[in-house]
Amino acid sequence: MKALVLFAQGFEEVEAITPVDFLRRGGLEVTAASIHDSLDVSGAHNISVKTDALLSKINPDDYGVVILPGGYDGMLNLGKSQNVVALLKKFAAENKWIAAICAAPSILGDNGLVKGKKCACYPGFEEHLTGGLTSQDQVVVDGNIITSRGPGTAIPFALKILEVVVNKETSQDVGEDTLYL
Repeated sequence: MKALVLFAQGFEEVEAITPVDFLRRGGLEVTAASIHDSLDVSGAHNISVKTDALLSKINPDDYGVVILPGGYDGMLNLGKSQNVVALLKKFAAENKWIAAICAAPSILGDNGLVKGKKCACYPGFEEHLTGGLTSQDQVVVDGNIITSRGPGTAIPFALKILEVVVNKETSQDVGEDTLYL
């Protein structure tokens, strides 16, 4: 399975880079994709990243999981992108994995993708989880949706993605190899 991590100006660096790193350690092919017209994207704390591809140039059918990092400005940029919203709706319709952390689960809620599902988000964004059942857990999986709370939960978020899209053993191995577990 291939993973797609979306990078928007203002992304939360820990929440974007950790899943890319941990999923690659777990053997997944990961594409870091800019939602803009440039491969270069700046994070919320002025760390610039050169992504692998432009979202506009990739085929979403090649991917089994899409990951949305948070960061307030990054979340706003992801949420106002018609390409991103269309991609999320396509993944939801095809029951593919959608993972979002921090403020990014609000994009799912604002687009009707968490109705009746248990989900987590950064404190203060619960009102955007329209129809969702909010949780204080670090990481929540409900159906094809994986959500998490913030920068401090980026490692368990990445490991949970590995667990559900690859297997528990791979997740455990990566957790142990990185001295997290």
